[in-house]
Amino acid sequence: MKRLAPFMAWLWAANAAALPNGPDALLREHLWRQVTAMPKGERPSVGVVLSAGATRGVAHVGVLQALENAAFPVDVVAGTSAGAVIGAFYSAGVPMPKLWTIREKINLGSGSNYSNIRLVTLVLADRLLDTSNMEKIIHDELGEIQFHQLAKPFGCVAMDLKTGEKIVFRSGPLAPAVRASMNLPGIFEPVVYRHRYLVDGGVVDYVPADVARLLGAEWVVASVTMPDYTTFKPKNVLGMLEQVIDIRGSLLAREQQKLADAVIEPQVGDIEFYATERAGEAMDKGVIAAHSRMPAIQEQYILFTLPRLMRQWRPGANP
Repeated sequence: MKRLAPFMAWLWAANAAALPNGPDALLREHLWRQVTAMPKGERPSVGVVLSAGATRGVAHVGVLQALENAAFPVDVVAGTSAGAVIGAFYSAGVPMPKLWTIREKINLGSGSNYSNIRLVTLVLADRLLDTSNMEKIIHDELGEIQFHQLAKPFGCVAMDLKTGEKIVFRSGPLAPAVRASMNLPGIFEPVVYRHRYLVDGGVVDYVPADVARLLGAEWVVASVTMPDYTTFKPKNVLGMLEQVIDIRGSLLAREQQKLADAVIEPQVGDIEFYATERAGEAMDKGVIAAHSRMPAIQEQYILFTLPRLMRQWRPGANP
C-alpha cells in the first residue's frame, strides 16, 4: 500500500481542485493516516486558537473534542477570555471527559464575586467586581503551575487599560494571566500585574491567531464563537456593555480570523454572554460545527503537508 502512496498523493493533488467535494473519503483517510503518522518535527506544527465569547466560548470544548476524535494533531494553543480559560485547562493536559465538566466552573459568578446584590453595588456605588476566584479555581484544579510546565505551549492575551497595549502571556504563572484575559472591562476590577492594569484580551485580540504563530504554529485552525448581536435587545447596563464589547469583538474577529488557515464557527450567536444554563448546548454545537467541517479541514492540512510527505516518499528516502 505504501508503494502506491506517492501516486495516490499525486492523483489527489491533481484532482482535488477539480472535484466539488475534494478527494473521496477513502483516499482522504489514507493520506490522513500518513500525515498524522509523521513525527512532530517533520509535519507542520498545528496551532489551535480559541476566541473570546463568554458563555458562547464554552463551545470550544466541543470543538476540541471533535479534533481529538479525528486524531487531529494539536501542538500549540492560544486563547482569549473564555478561550484562555479553556485553552489553559486543555494545554495542561486535562482529559476531555473532565474538560466537559468545565461548564460548571465557567460562568460570570464562579470566577468572581458576582451576584445580583454585587451588581447593584456596581451600578449604584460605582465599585467594580473582583475576579480573584478565577485564580483559586485554576490553583485548585492545576496547582501553582507555570506556563513552561504545561503539556502544550500556550499563550493568552489581555489588554493594559492604561496604555491600550495588547499583552501576550506565554511565561510565568498561569493563573493571573488567565484571570486577566477573561477580566471584562467595566464590570470587573483590572488585574494589577507587573505594574499593569489588565482587562479582557477580547478587546484587542478576539481571535489570537497571531499568538499561535508566535508560539511556533505553522498551520492554524481557529474556533470562533461570534455573537449575533442583532438579535439582542439589552435590558440593563450590563447587557448594554456586553453588546458594545461583542460588536467590537465581531469587527476584530473578521480581520483576525484571516490569519488562520481554517476556521470553525459553532452556531452559538444567539447565546447571551451570561446564559450559563445554555453551556451544555454550546458544547454540543461546538462538536457539531467541528465535525461538519472536519473533512474540509483535514484536506486543507493534508495539502499543506503534502510537499513534506512527498519528500519522505522520494527515491532513496528513509522508509
